[in-house]
Order: sequence, then structure tokens, then C-alpha cells
Amino acid sequence: MKCPYCSSENTRVVDSRPVEENNSIRRRRVCDNCGKRFTTYEKIEMIPLIVIKKDQSREQYNRDKIFNGVLRACHKRKVSIQQINELVNKVEIEIFNREDREIPSTEIGEIVMNRLKDLDPVAYVRFASVYREFKDVNTFMDELKKLLE
Repeated sequence: MKCPYCSSENTRVVDSRPVEENNSIRRRRVCDNCGKRFTTYEKIEMIPLIVIKKDQSREQYNRDKIFNGVLRACHKRKVSIQQINELVNKVEIEIFNREDREIPSTEIGEIVMNRLKDLDPVAYVRFASVYREFKDVNTFMDELKKLLE
């Protein structure tokens, strides 16, 4: 590992610890040349996942899209960033554990909604209203009735 300060390749690890529910490792390193310390993170490289959108176009999976959608749904709710990150982590684990390397965006949306339902009912309804593109009050009421059951 190159030192970010002096570009020396003579660095060593002085401390390692797992982070993010043991999905990555944080390493504290010291440069033997300049003596400065820096942190690196080691994470498992995932095989690329392709998302099939509603119009049948394909794009590479992007965690930020799920995170931002959940963040908007939780706006002004008592849901912490940590809870949102945990929800997105669980969604990612579920979709990356599938055999297929392609997944429809509709399936991702359903997984997110199932997780949101347990986290915050209002955030769930907000997400569902955008995701399912409610056209009128009746479809909105149908979703609320399902939630109340």
C-alpha cells in the first residue's frame, strides 16, 4: 500500500478491526519512510449486478439509488441514518445472495418496501406511493388497507 503523503511503498499495518457488520476491515497503517499514519478499508469485491428497469433497459446496480429513495421516504421521520444504512445493507445482502446477476428493479422495490414496512409505516406508504405510481386516491387507499391488515 502506498503512503498518501510521501508515496513510499514501505508501509505496515498497526491495527485491524472489522466494520459494517463484518463486511469490511478497517486497517490503520504507518509509513516507515515518513512516519505518518493513515486508514484503509478492505471490502469484498462483488460481481457486478445488472438492474433491469421498467422500460427493459439495463444499468449497473447503484446502492445510492436505494439509499436516496429510502432517505426521501424517511424525511422528517424518526429514522436515523444508521437505520437507513442497515436497511440498505439488508436489501443488498438479499439481492446479492441471488443466483442471477440480473434483477428487475420491481423486485428491488418490493424488497425495499417489505423492509420499510417494518421500519416505519409512514415511510413505507411514501415509498410505495412513488414506487407504485399511485394514479388516484383509491389505489392509495388500497395500499393503506393492506398495511392496516
